[in-house]
Amino acid sequence: MQILGRQSNAMVVFLAIGVLAGALIGYATRPESAEIRIGPLNIEITGKGISSRHDKELTSSQVQHIALLTLIGGVIGLGFGFAVERGKIKL
Repeated sequence: MQILGRQSNAMVVFLAIGVLAGALIGYATRPESAEIRIGPLNIEITGKGISSRHDKELTSSQVQHIALLTLIGGVIGLGFGFAVERGKIKL
């Protein structure tokens, strides 16, 4: 596999692609969530729909959702890269 004219490590390339894709999908599909903080009390409410708010603050459940999908994307990318390096998949 050649990228930009150099021989590249397929596992690293596909891991990076998987992590990036997982993070983007996780951010795009983050659940609708509201967080209320009153002193030491912290209440978080999560809905079933996709969040339409594009503000900069993410709640902890949204961060967990994004991290989980990033991890899944990375594992899939690593597996695909491993299969390409071993010759199971030809590109």
